[in-house]
Amino acid sequence: MINIGQFLARRAERAPDQEGLVFGSTRLTYGELNREANRVAHALAGLGVKKGDRVGILLMNSPRFCQLYFGLAKLGAVLVTLNWRLAPPELEWICANAGVTLLVFERELLGAVEALHSRSAVQRYVAADEPGVPWAASLDGLAAAASDREPALAGGGDDPLLIMYTSGTTGRPKGAVITHANVFWGSVTVLLTLDFRVRDRVLIVMPLYHIGALDYLTMCVHRGCTAILMRAFEPRAMLETIRAERVDTFLAVAAMLQALREVPGFEEAVSSVRWLLCGAAPVPVPLIEAYARHGITIQQSYGLTETTGPAAVLGPERAIEKAGSTGTAFFHTEIRVVDDAGRDVPPRQVGEVLVRGAHVIREYWRDPEGTAQAIRDGWLHTGDLAWLDDEGFLSIADRKKDMIVSGGENIYPAEVESVLSGHPGIAEAAVIGVPDERWGEVPRAIVVPKPGAALTGEEVVAFCQGKLARYKIPKSVVVSPAPLPRNPTGKILKRVLRDTHGHKES
Repeated sequence: MINIGQFLARRAERAPDQEGLVFGSTRLTYGELNREANRVAHALAGLGVKKGDRVGILLMNSPRFCQLYFGLAKLGAVLVTLNWRLAPPELEWICANAGVTLLVFERELLGAVEALHSRSAVQRYVAADEPGVPWAASLDGLAAAASDREPALAGGGDDPLLIMYTSGTTGRPKGAVITHANVFWGSVTVLLTLDFRVRDRVLIVMPLYHIGALDYLTMCVHRGCTAILMRAFEPRAMLETIRAERVDTFLAVAAMLQALREVPGFEEAVSSVRWLLCGAAPVPVPLIEAYARHGITIQQSYGLTETTGPAAVLGPERAIEKAGSTGTAFFHTEIRVVDDAGRDVPPRQVGEVLVRGAHVIREYWRDPEGTAQAIRDGWLHTGDLAWLDDEGFLSIADRKKDMIVSGGENIYPAEVESVLSGHPGIAEAAVIGVPDERWGEVPRAIVVPKPGAALTGEEVVAFCQGKLARYKIPKSVVVSPAPLPRNPTGKILKRVLRDTHGHKES
């Protein structure tokens, strides 16, 4: 039976002295990493953690996070990875919904944990370092005294490994139940599609509570690469890490790639990078071309928590020609685009994206209604609207729930946002629907000007004339001095924008 914790044990057997994890000045071989994961497993087992128990992980990227991931997998426990940016009431809701019995946290996040401790049903708290509070144990202390022998494997296959809560860009988060088998097949389909090589040095800077980053950690162990881990994204530090560690590839979002280009010494620092994967939002063609001039291919990807990461990817061969597309399905993955009746739509007609594969989840945690709505006959109904071209390349139009219906006409915000992004004075743009007495709903643009640009709503609207059908042109414009709100994967939080700017008058 497949157990993801066993991945690490097997890699340690085959290559005990190979560098497995780098984190600042910390360097661990695969043998050392596996022994630490075993100590963590025994330490938590000593606190009563067993197969099926939900363990909350509230940590920034660190070696401890990695050790908890593989160690708890060996025990058959279920990791509930928590976004450390969430407010205490949001953390409380997730912990209650998932039935978290033990929470591992780091001292830097103690403020949120103290608020959680005062009102949640979590039974035990363990600090990854020194707790600083009497009601929490120290994992450092427990692990130091624990055995480094392999624990008896418990569970695997179709047993839950992770409960990851969706980003909540359009509503209340749902807990995607990801099994050991899902993670295995997610790793296999990516490794069979993308150019990961044995002993590649792979940078992980995206947060490990997100499936994309955790996928990369799993694939490093599965393929025998070295994971170069960073605590969080900071452009200068990331570029220095790429230079110093001779990084071969990494996962990023478009905003990160743009920020890296603006750091002095960019060209020299990235000379080792062969390719990179970019998700969350389409990569502008100028950015693709800029990286290509330095010999780096950007592969645009589309995926979801519910697919354990991969769904579609645009390879380097046609990255310019098919810019704006997310490519074709990953290996071992099927994609359809259907209408409301579930029928496949013709090329270039917008419909809902469906994904099927062994890496697609089977359920949402304690949500049979949501499960029945999203997963039918093995197909995940993503809620994303897209179209296929004549060659089967997928282009995302928008989130289904973000679609604006104005006077009976469908408006896909992504289409309008694409036009707005071509304005020389606009750094960021988002489009939402607002109530309208005549049309029911009309589009409103929220734009962030580039430094030194003096934007007006009238100018923005005029720019759209002739580029969009009249009903698609924003009827009002908000010029925002602050960046648009985004989640850690780079997706614009439309829900936040609706709350702030979605009223009738702006």
